[in-house]
Amino acid sequence: MIDATTDAGQSGPPPGVAPGVDTHCADVVVIGAGQAGLSAAYHLRRTGFAPGSGYVILDGDDGPGGAWQHRWPTLVFDRVHGFHDLPGMPFPTVDPRRPAAEQVSAYFAAYERAFDLPVRRPVRVRAVHSRPDGWLDVDTDRDRWTTRALINATGTWTRPFWPHYPGRSSFRGRQLHTADYRGPGEFAGLRVVVVGGGTSAVQLLGEVSTVAAATTWVTRRPPVFRDEEFGPELGRAAVARVDEAVRAGRPPGSVVGVTGLPVTPEVRRLRERGVLDRLPMFDRITPDGIAWSDGRSVPADVILWCTGFRAALDHLAPLGLRAPGGGIRMDGTRVVADPRLHLVGYGPSASTIGANRAGRAAVNEIRALLAPAAALD
Repeated sequence: MIDATTDAGQSGPPPGVAPGVDTHCADVVVIGAGQAGLSAAYHLRRTGFAPGSGYVILDGDDGPGGAWQHRWPTLVFDRVHGFHDLPGMPFPTVDPRRPAAEQVSAYFAAYERAFDLPVRRPVRVRAVHSRPDGWLDVDTDRDRWTTRALINATGTWTRPFWPHYPGRSSFRGRQLHTADYRGPGEFAGLRVVVVGGGTSAVQLLGEVSTVAAATTWVTRRPPVFRDEEFGPELGRAAVARVDEAVRAGRPPGSVVGVTGLPVTPEVRRLRERGVLDRLPMFDRITPDGIAWSDGRSVPADVILWCTGFRAALDHLAPLGLRAPGGGIRMDGTRVVADPRLHLVGYGPSASTIGANRAGRAAVNEIRALLAPAAALD
């Protein structure tokens, strides 16, 4: 196996490092240790990049598990919509009734140990800057890393999306996002408005409706429920649409917009109970609830925003990667404007199986960039 660090000709840290900053050097920096980041790290290790000097993983969480460790405790494993093994290590037998957060976090921790992956945590990346010498500076809350290539695997969990509606600041009740949800118990006896048309909205609405005094479901568009099984053809169509968007420099859209919502036994039960009697999006928020321009109103104690997430890419802003369409123009995992950068778990690879494939593809291209003769087959 060719040592990628030696083969690339690295002879030490690049010149011009600012004095007084604790600076380290690696050929490749991976940001994020979720599914996408661990997959990329596996392929870096397998193809000869040395831990530390060849590659390092910077993770902002206190422990292993990526975004999974933050999922609500009532999300048990048999309610997870698809999970794929990390490369080189199968997921162990699961207890379908145990929280997914516990089981996936334990798996990720075991994976890091099994492959001795150089994960540093908690390290929060503040900004990435391009250097005149062709390297990149990765500034964190602890130190600085200089690198020749970057794999960004930061996902979306840290960037919950809160849409603006008139009167939101006047609401006297509680407002929270999916990212803040910890279970239905705290909503007992309350009037709850659930906003959003995705899978999480339906799941949380179903849970909350069992204890709340009343629930109201509102969405921007009428939800489309899918009775047929989600198969390869539908999956390819969803990925193709998202891929088309990122290649054109537009933000990746919602997969649910392509696939629709699956009609599970739970969804059928919710329909029978009338929980899924959806209302169109309200026009404003009042101190005591929500209201429409036609005079209708609904009183509420809680507004639960299940309005999705955005890609956590603010630290890349100094590189000026945004296209006129608002997204980052991509070719596979590679940023078109800067071949040193690869985004995995972004756009069409924002799934567990997609992240695995993207991790390998990114490493293949980076290896070709840094050491052309050593590219993967």
